[in-house]
Amino acid sequence: MTKQTIVFTGGGSAGHVTPNIAIMDELGREEWDLHYIGSKQGIEKDLISALEIPYYGISSGKLRRYLDFQNVKDAFKVIKGIADARKVLKKLQPKLVFSKGGFVSVPVIIAASLLNIPIYIHESDLTPGLANKISQRFATKIFTSFEEAASHFPAHKTTAIGSPIRQAIFAGDAKRGKALLGITNDQPILTIMGGSLGAQKINETIRTALPELTARYHIVHLCGKGNVDETLQHIPSYQQFDYVNKELPDLLAATDTVITRGGSNALFEFLALHIPMLIIPLTKQQSRGDQLLNAAAFTKKGYAHTLEEEQLTAKSLLQALEQLEEGRDTMIQRLKASNQGDALSELVKQIQAIS
Repeated sequence: MTKQTIVFTGGGSAGHVTPNIAIMDELGREEWDLHYIGSKQGIEKDLISALEIPYYGISSGKLRRYLDFQNVKDAFKVIKGIADARKVLKKLQPKLVFSKGGFVSVPVIIAASLLNIPIYIHESDLTPGLANKISQRFATKIFTSFEEAASHFPAHKTTAIGSPIRQAIFAGDAKRGKALLGITNDQPILTIMGGSLGAQKINETIRTALPELTARYHIVHLCGKGNVDETLQHIPSYQQFDYVNKELPDLLAATDTVITRGGSNALFEFLALHIPMLIIPLTKQQSRGDQLLNAAAFTKKGYAHTLEEEQLTAKSLLQALEQLEEGRDTMIQRLKASNQGDALSELVKQIQAIS
């Protein structure tokens, strides 16, 4: 049986990569020849290379919504990236290019369009990122996580299907998670995830509030690469990791409550796992405001509470957690009643239909 070739792209943060990994896992390597195009140094390179999937690094420039001299320099990087991607795609001749967005995806999408290769894109957030805003005109089909997001794209080629969630996340075991952490008591576990790139203010606030937090919880702090504080390594009920990968399903299975940024992919995973969330989204100064909108949508539906970073202090954090715990049972009921569709299976079905 001849394998079909498909190229994935997306990067800049783990949120632009993990859904692609979920789809690749579901497609399988027996029927598909899987390839990935990303930036030369981004997190996507590390995540994909670890899976032993052929990876092609291209030139890429950051996309900005404001005037900046750096835009001129980055424009040349994008042009170079288009040439790089075109060379790879011409060699591979894939049946399809699938994009999860991020600035590196734009040169790939444009190159695929020049070669008349079908293009599918998926938008995770409530409003589209700049990369997908640019890419939509070249896309054959567009998929969104939120129903509200579909209105930002051409209706004739857009479908709201939910977020593709990696199946491995459901394979976690709470006993294994506790064993990994060395926990032998019934102290509730609070996991803090600031995103794949970390979150300085969240990290600082958690550490300031450690005496009060460790009195209530066993703290699992995923603080981002290079952000482990060695002076805190021996504090009881507090454990730090810069980043976890294979162990994450077990850690989440053992988790009672999670503090998270407002990235859509993470929120939908916690929703699927029925883990109560305290969301601390990136501010408008740090991002385009998408995480604030995602957090507001989840809070409105009763899936989470939101604490904005401008109001984040040790005191406000403890108060927010106390309020969450008071309504914990109701929140879990709403999480379980969310009835999220199986976006992963639908995307795989759509991809297989083109082969």
